[in-house]
Amino acid sequence: MRLGLAGGYAGMGMGEDLLDLVQEADRLGYASVWVAEAYGSDSPTVLAWLAAQTERIGLGAGVMQIPARTPAMTAMTAATLDTLSGGRFLLGLGVSGPQVSEGWHGVPFAAPLGRTREYVDIVRAALRREKVEYDGRHFTLPLPDGPGKALRLTIHPPRPDLPVYLAAVGPKNLALAGEVADGWLAIFLSPEHSGEHLGTVREARAAAGRGTPEDPMDGFDVVASVPVVVTDDLDAARAAVAPYTALYIGGMGSREQNFYNRLARSMGFEEAADEIQDLYLAGRPRDAAAAVPFELADATALLGPPERIAERVGRYADAGVTTLSVAPYAPSTEHRLATLRLMAEVVGG
Repeated sequence: MRLGLAGGYAGMGMGEDLLDLVQEADRLGYASVWVAEAYGSDSPTVLAWLAAQTERIGLGAGVMQIPARTPAMTAMTAATLDTLSGGRFLLGLGVSGPQVSEGWHGVPFAAPLGRTREYVDIVRAALRREKVEYDGRHFTLPLPDGPGKALRLTIHPPRPDLPVYLAAVGPKNLALAGEVADGWLAIFLSPEHSGEHLGTVREARAAAGRGTPEDPMDGFDVVASVPVVVTDDLDAARAAVAPYTALYIGGMGSREQNFYNRLARSMGFEEAADEIQDLYLAGRPRDAAAAVPFELADATALLGPPERIAERVGRYADAGVTTLSVAPYAPSTEHRLATLRLMAEVVGG
């Protein structure tokens, strides 16, 4: 199992010391850093900045939002970043949610699976420097009956087969990731409850002839973003990750459509999931965080003293996670750097 760094957003909390953390992760041999975007900082700009100040670490978009860019623009950005970084870019894609897609980007959220499939097709064709011609349900290139013509990417990226990852929640999205992508960006993942999710990916890859006949998951990178809190005080550890947990269970989507709430329910936390969502949607995020039980936080994070974390980290490798993307929750840059060093010792050792 490799190590990654969950870099989050630039300029928000942990992101304020992002460069310090990424340079230390690079020195420690971390495989990748993943930078997010929602409706604040964008991921490609931050990754270009990091590329110029690091040497080896992979530079992952976690994610570039599909409704924010045309497929051709994403291919251009991916090719540019991969060229400037010497072949270190990792393209993570996601549809975001209806609030961001429609409220921020003005793009309908309808048919996210079909749009994603076509989007990946076009991005891959562009990166292979094929003339981009596409006649799909959601994308048509060039536009018919106009002056446009099929064009080819003018630069030569280091890798025409640049890895594509999908952020996916829910069985249909997971199956699509297994079929068309090279990796899955997982968040809020419990190793003890991930078997069904990874089984869905495995079945889709086998049906698509991906991997090898013996192991359809061969070559597929399962990247799990995992909060890590190093402390002897388990109550304090729960409190540190509770706002994150409450945000996903209570606020990532509507009452009718929140995949993370469904995940919590599938883990056996139905009552807690209901209470957290009710409080969050009522505009009481602090109360929602207070309602997160320790058992739920502990199922989706690494909490406690170093020996407890060392004992529990193997759960992720056993579940099939190939890259553990560490999100260090700590009160200072010094403590966050110490968390990165601890995880390098635990996983590397």
